[in-house]
Amino acid sequence: MTTQASPLLHWSPQAVVFDCDGTLMDTERHWQEARTRAFQSFGLTTPPGFADRAKGVHYIDCGRLMAEEVQKPELTDVLTKGLLEHFLDLVTDDPATMPGAAEFVRLLSGRLPLAVASNCPLEVVEESLGRAGLRRHFEHIVVPSGAGPDGGGEAVRPKPWPDVYATAARLCGAAPETALGIEDSLTGVDSARSAGLRVLGVGPRPAERDAERADLWVNALNAPELLVWVREHVI
Repeated sequence: MTTQASPLLHWSPQAVVFDCDGTLMDTERHWQEARTRAFQSFGLTTPPGFADRAKGVHYIDCGRLMAEEVQKPELTDVLTKGLLEHFLDLVTDDPATMPGAAEFVRLLSGRLPLAVASNCPLEVVEESLGRAGLRRHFEHIVVPSGAGPDGGGEAVRPKPWPDVYATAARLCGAAPETALGIEDSLTGVDSARSAGLRVLGVGPRPAERDAERADLWVNALNAPELLVWVREHVI
């Protein structure tokens, strides 16, 4: 769907739920490097195209996928552990926001409830947003398995299941169809869509059929049409 034709830019949401990795924080490159390091620690080479297949996937599922693709299922647990350890080292040393993300969050903040729905461990999301100066803008952070107070003690499955987005919208006091999910990965787009949210895709535009899984796709959160939309349609 083109920007000019998108009804999304004439709609007023009741809440906005952001993905974290690759949407708010520039951490997707850290995950890619962490996967490379985990493979290398066992003398393995990253399979061609693996970065695309792993994008947006929960790290436990990613560790399992890593082991499957190199045909070494016995390494599932150690690859998963190594993946997370390498990622935590990298993200702690180099936290950075995606282009336009900080400004967009600040523009929305105070206008309506904001939340984060992420496949990352809670401590990673909290630390990343805190160091970027964005944590205070979000009322709720929802991650898989109810790993935190916002999980409410209930099982929360990772994306592409709808749980993190459905829970985040509920905590914001918004019906799913009145909330907007913002995502950079197709895994996340499918999660938000399955939860009933409208979806804004951000980042390099995928193939047309995939891009149409979101209501609108923009290159970055500082796209001029988004800034106009906030000022005209977000109360």
